[in-house]
Amino acid sequence: MEEVIRASGHENVSAEHASTFEVTTDDYLTPAGDCILAVEADRAPADFDPAFVEACRDREATIAFTIEAGGYTETVEGRGDPDLEFTNERSAVGRTSDYVDDRTIMNGAAFAAEGFDRDLVEALADGAEATVTISVE
Repeated sequence: MEEVIRASGHENVSAEHASTFEVTTDDYLTPAGDCILAVEADRAPADFDPAFVEACRDREATIAFTIEAGGYTETVEGRGDPDLEFTNERSAVGRTSDYVDDRTIMNGAAFAAEGFDRDLVEALADGAEATVTISVE
């Protein structure tokens, strides 16, 4: 099962955060948003199919977040959690930790924003269009 989000890069994408990464429906990004990879997302966790959400609530589930932009692709995997809500209407956040709130789409991510390929990050900072695919097994 998968969910697809279309979004855009932004000049302030820096991808320097050590424990999270994020895609947001917001149309702006300040330099402080160092976990944000893309803005103007056309969907948020609250829009995801209930069957997808339920599959992600299995602690044994593997959740993959793949972002494609500017000819570059990066995938990071994490795991599901029974407490995942998928109710936020603005942001989807992947976490290296076990913390869960309404924005969390995966826990135990292999890496955070700072781990994304720098060529991909540069393409996003140049405003490249992005396609995010979140899948669960």
